[in-house]
Amino acid sequence: MSINILDEISDGKLYDIEDIVKADTCGCNGCSDCCCDVGELVVLTPFDIYEIVNYLGIEFDKLLGDKIQLRKNNKILLPYLKMQDNNKKCKFLNTENRCMIHSKRPNICRLFPLGRVYKEDDFKYFLQVGNCRKDDLKDVKVKEWIGIKDYEENKLFILQWHNFIKALSFRLKFVRDEKEIEKINQTLLDSFYRIKINEDENFYTEFFKILKQIKNEFGII
Repeated sequence: MSINILDEISDGKLYDIEDIVKADTCGCNGCSDCCCDVGELVVLTPFDIYEIVNYLGIEFDKLLGDKIQLRKNNKILLPYLKMQDNNKKCKFLNTENRCMIHSKRPNICRLFPLGRVYKEDDFKYFLQVGNCRKDDLKDVKVKEWIGIKDYEENKLFILQWHNFIKALSFRLKFVRDEKEIEKINQTLLDSFYRIKINEDENFYTEFFKILKQIKNEFGII
């Protein structure tokens, strides 16, 4: 994301994890505006899916077509949050417009109204201005707002996944065979989104092990 675009949509500042930012909605009071008509925006990472399926006790494939849908972007097929057909609300909202997976909600959802901008092998946060309906957002530490356990491991995962998808997108620019693209996408989904991890195993340890294997298989440095 360019600095010019950031200037247009943010308060012009970049924040780190220990910084204070005016982003606290103080519970949202039943508002679900940011959960509507965002299906093309909320792409789900392997960690998002891992958290959701373990929380709900439902396998990834059981959620496909119901609350999650696959979308292709730059030839890469990835899962996104699915919106309801009639009112474009997220399929994970209950009848009171509250998130059914709030404690395990996707990383992009945790961030809002913050966003993330990548800089080399790091990223910073920015405050999206005018995207939240609440007028009087309160000060909060970025770390507290995001509320992710094992933050450093999670940050490393986000960076590695971001760089992997970017590299895979570049590689697929030169692939014309639809069957090869389909095979790569199937491997991507099987390896990262249908990942099986025992209770005594760590998600990040298993992810990095698989990532190394798949990068070798795909020819990505």
